[in-house]
Amino acid sequence: MTELHALLERQRRAHLLEGAPDLKTRIDRLDRCIALIKENAGPLENAMSADFGNRSRHASALTDIMTPVLSLQHARKHLRKWMHPERRRVDPWLLGLLGAKAEIHFQPKGVVGVVAPWNFPVGLVFSPLASIFASGNRAIVKPSEHTPRTSELLQELVTHRFATEELTVVIGGADIGAAFTSLPFDHLIFTGAGAIASHVLRAAADNLVPVTLELGGKSPVVIGRDADLEVSAARIMAGKLLNAGQICLAPDHVYVPEEMRDTFVMQARSATATMLPTLRDNPDYTAIIADRHLERLQGYLADARAKGATLVEINPAGEDLTQQEHRKLAPTLILDATPDMQVMQEEIFGPILPVVTYRSIDETVAHITATDRPLALYYFGNDRTELDRLQRETTSGGMCVNDVIMHCAQENLPFGGIGPSGMGAYHGRDGFLEFSHRKAVYHQIRRDLSPLKAFRPPYSQAVRKMIRQTIGK
Repeated sequence: MTELHALLERQRRAHLLEGAPDLKTRIDRLDRCIALIKENAGPLENAMSADFGNRSRHASALTDIMTPVLSLQHARKHLRKWMHPERRRVDPWLLGLLGAKAEIHFQPKGVVGVVAPWNFPVGLVFSPLASIFASGNRAIVKPSEHTPRTSELLQELVTHRFATEELTVVIGGADIGAAFTSLPFDHLIFTGAGAIASHVLRAAADNLVPVTLELGGKSPVVIGRDADLEVSAARIMAGKLLNAGQICLAPDHVYVPEEMRDTFVMQARSATATMLPTLRDNPDYTAIIADRHLERLQGYLADARAKGATLVEINPAGEDLTQQEHRKLAPTLILDATPDMQVMQEEIFGPILPVVTYRSIDETVAHITATDRPLALYYFGNDRTELDRLQRETTSGGMCVNDVIMHCAQENLPFGGIGPSGMGAYHGRDGFLEFSHRKAVYHQIRRDLSPLKAFRPPYSQAVRKMIRQTIGK
């Protein structure tokens, strides 16, 4: 704990001594992040695969190499514009006419703590750093202990590229994590499970630390009656099987019209077989991160089966996965899923997809609004009335139409949750604003003219009348 405090104070002293970094310094930090990722893409992909047992290197290149690089490049491209003070209208308007000005200046908050998860152990370090460095802050990163090889490599690479006063990585288990989140940072961003987030929030509250929480939840998919089932199933299964479903934004369960269920199942099987003709030794199919997570997922399947569900295992080559080097779990659809099943109560975080049928969109809206607000909601279809109703009557962190997850890849959209799925948002300019202090600055007119004197005692009859007319008394 003493060493963590010392690191924080070292960065804070540097921040106070040097002040807000200029454009050149911020771009330099973004560039060093980009170079670190690009020049070490291979070792980082290898480390992630080793931590998972097997992780698709192509998927890692997409989610943990390319995606954060694009975030960093976007910040670099637009940073000059973001840093400019923002003019606001002056009230009363006469003061503005006489030369008064109202502005918002964007200041770095100082030192930001970053708690990164295991599912994207590189991407969810550097995507937040794009916003943190763009807004002029320094950062201390606590990566997950569940990806030790990746965390150690990150620490080594960051040490070679950055001064400790700019960016540093601390490694440790749950005890270090608890101590880390109790530090008096100027801002803290946590990406992870909701159960842990409540502890993080309580720890941050002791120091009044502002917090960004990116959590997750049970993101539903609604398939409309006019949806193209072949396209819909392919996109849903691609999102579900990326990282073997170990994604906060993964489609968690699907609502499908009852008369279309069997066709959806057929298309889901076909799409999966096309993407993953084999599972056991297929390098493009990621393993479950740890034994306890595999056991949890197997428990969901056993519970659903015991409560009357039909399980459709998608194993195109019919491989035996009971004895294997890695923790591969066959993609599985759960038909006839009911609310009392564990799989419908807890975030799945694996390649299991419950399929729930509906007769009317009314049922679906009622189900969605009766549960915790999810990180995302996905709709497939072309019915404008149906889409408008889902947008208007349901609340989620974000929404994606006719695809899944892709809204997160839009740097011009804020990414974040609401309620149990998180608080705050980042990416692009929204990330710059999230990690900036927006300081209100007002410039009064220099001459002490009568419009200013009028609001000092003794108050004239005209001013008293104006006040009374304004407040209606």
